[in-house]
Amino acid sequence: MAATPSPGKKRTNLFLVLSGIFLANALLAELIGVKIFSAEALFGMPGAQIGLMGEKFDFNLTAGVIIWPVVFVTTDIINEYFGKEGVKKISILTVVLILYAFLVITVVTGLPPAPFWLELNNQDAAGNPFNIDYAFNSVYRQGLGIIIGSLVAFLISQFLDATVFHWLRGFTGSRMIWLRATGSTLVSQLIDSVVVLFVAFYVFGNWPISLVMSVAAINYIYKFFIAIALTPLLYLAHYLIDGYLGHRTAEALIETAAEESEE
Repeated sequence: MAATPSPGKKRTNLFLVLSGIFLANALLAELIGVKIFSAEALFGMPGAQIGLMGEKFDFNLTAGVIIWPVVFVTTDIINEYFGKEGVKKISILTVVLILYAFLVITVVTGLPPAPFWLELNNQDAAGNPFNIDYAFNSVYRQGLGIIIGSLVAFLISQFLDATVFHWLRGFTGSRMIWLRATGSTLVSQLIDSVVVLFVAFYVFGNWPISLVMSVAAINYIYKFFIAIALTPLLYLAHYLIDGYLGHRTAEALIETAAEESEE
C-alpha cells in the first residue's frame, strides 16, 4: 500500500501541477494567437459594429483568448498558495520557454522544404493551388514586434496581478476570494490589453494611438466579462486544493504566502 504523501510533497506536487497548467496554456496561447476569429459569427450573429474613437469595431479576437482565461485563473491560484514569488518564478520561466519556442520555430521555418512534401500537398480540399510550406511558415512565424509586445505585456501584467492581488488581500484577509482574484485580473488585463498592442503595432508598426486604444478596449471588454464569469471556477479550485492538502495545511500555506508577499 502506497504511503500518503507528506504535506511538503503535496505542496511540491501542487506547484508542479499548477505550473504545468500555466506553462502549457501560456505557450499554446502564443502559438495559436495568429488566428483571428469572429466572436459574432461563432454564434451566428452579425458584427457588433461598436463605435469607439470614431471607428467601428466587431468582436474579432485572437484565438489565444480561448485558453488565456485558464492562465488568469491559474495565476490567482498560484498567488493565493505560493505568493508573489511563486507567480514571478513561473512567469519568468514561461517567458524563457516561449522565447525558446520562437527560436526553434524560426530555425524550422527556415529549413528548405522537401520537393515530394510540396508535391503531395499542392492542392487544398477544393482542388485550389496550395503551398503548404508557405502556409506552415505563415501560421507559426510571428513578427518581432508581436513577439516582443506579447512578452513585455505578459511580464508586466503578471507582476502587476501578483501585486494587486496581495494589496487587496491586505483589506480582505482570507475572506472575499472573488474580490482579490477578479479585481487583480481586471487591473492586470487592462494593462496587458493596451501594452501588447502599443508595443506590437504602435512602437513596431504603423497604427495610430487611437486605433491601438480602440482595439484594446474591444479586447478588454471580452476579458472583463470572462474574468467575472470564471469566478466560480476559483472557488471550485480552492475546494479541490484544500481537499488535497487538508484544510489546516492549505490555510497555513495561504498565510505564509501572504506574509512573504508583504515583505
